[in-house]
Amino acid sequence: MIKWTNIEDIAIALEDVYPDEDIANIRFTKLKKMVTTLQGFNDNPDRCNERILEAIQLKWIEERS
Repeated sequence: MIKWTNIEDIAIALEDVYPDEDIANIRFTKLKKMVTTLQGFNDNPDRCNERILEAIQLKWIEERS
């Protein structure tokens, strides 16, 4: 079960599902939709904010490096 606070797990899952995504230029609205549709994601979509999405984006970039 993945929650918004599981930043590293989300980044790993996103990289597995979207290996060709341009994550440096992704819109946060698109990123939020991608996260909420991940298999195993089980959290309230409204509990997300820009700070969380930015942390996910940065961890995803780090994961890809």
